[in-house]
Amino acid sequence: MAAPARDQTARVVRPESDELAELRPVAPSAEKESPRQPAEKAPAGRKTVDLPGVDKAKAAAAAAGAKLKGNPRGKVIVGVGAVAALALIYFGLHYLFVGRYIVTTDDAYVRANNSLLGAKVPGNIAKILVGDNKRVGAGNIILQIDDGDYKLALDSAQAKVATQEATIARIGRQAVAQESAVEQAKSQIASAQAATKRTELDFARQQELSSKGFASKATYDQSLAGRDQAVASVQGAQAAYDAAVAQLDVVKAQKAEAEGALQELRAALAKAVRDLSFTTVRAPVDGIFSNRLVNVGDYVQAGQRLGNVVPIDEVFIDANFKETQVARLKPGQRVSITVDAISGRTIAGIVDSLAPAAGSVFTLLPPDNATGNFTKIVQRLPVRIRVPMSVARENLLRAGMSVVVSVNTKGDPEGVDPVEAR
Repeated sequence: MAAPARDQTARVVRPESDELAELRPVAPSAEKESPRQPAEKAPAGRKTVDLPGVDKAKAAAAAAGAKLKGNPRGKVIVGVGAVAALALIYFGLHYLFVGRYIVTTDDAYVRANNSLLGAKVPGNIAKILVGDNKRVGAGNIILQIDDGDYKLALDSAQAKVATQEATIARIGRQAVAQESAVEQAKSQIASAQAATKRTELDFARQQELSSKGFASKATYDQSLAGRDQAVASVQGAQAAYDAAVAQLDVVKAQKAEAEGALQELRAALAKAVRDLSFTTVRAPVDGIFSNRLVNVGDYVQAGQRLGNVVPIDEVFIDANFKETQVARLKPGQRVSITVDAISGRTIAGIVDSLAPAAGSVFTLLPPDNATGNFTKIVQRLPVRIRVPMSVARENLLRAGMSVVVSVNTKGDPEGVDPVEAR
């Protein structure tokens, strides 16, 4: 009875069973080298005990783990899955806290207020003092137009002004002389009036004597004639005085006319001075002289384009956002700028202003949607973005460069001055 009981609890197996041999993991290299090699027999005297209560599921899991441990492709799949999960979590959190507040467009370009150089006077180009794409300061001479004719015109205008000034001086002296003539005529009137009074008294006496018979007829007639002559002298002196006064007025009018002509000549002189100064073409602002369109010896007309000066230290960015994006944009918001020509660098900027109308409104021929078929197109509005002055002065940003701008609309932009932010 003891022997059968021991057989029920355990049995001694000298060789390994086929089932346990299949569950035992085999090294891949050994299996590849001898796939059909029979299982190694247990050494003599070694016993293997198989308990009937072992869970077959655990055995299957152990077999699967053994297979995965020996399969490099499975490890790669698990690693890739873990990385993908982490990336998904990262980008989800980034969008939740940052990404949904960012408004981005790649329809953005670097701009500058280019100054157009033009000729104000006609002439031949005598000198070009600045090379192409060279830096110039405000007031520096860039081009020189032949000024020979303009110097002659200036000398002629100066001579005419000097002649007119001499004429005015002469007329002034004539006026002084005429004033003396007026005073002289006035004195003659007083003298004639005194003589008239004397002859009237004499005539009165002779008339009284003649009426009493004490005076002769000849004496009476002589006194009468003297009185009439004195009266006529007064009238003549008065006429001479009036003529002298009128002549003085004429001289004064001539002087005023000469002074008006002098003002006209002085204006012509000022124009000659300006024309001569315009033969020197100067830079209106600090910047880079470029796009030269003339050469030495070329004849230019007034208003002809000569070149450009680009104020490269004051560049800015015009970003054309879709009308569906501008609702959240406000002046003062922070902007991240990446330039296609400068890889690996992000520039910080500030939203300066938003255009009052879409770009299509300012075109030469604005679209008229009131007639014909209509196809709705999303419009774009220019948004001005300022860059820091320190960045602009690095001269890395050139007008016309393409950039990508991302505006952070999170938070309140109040209190940020775009000018002070530069």
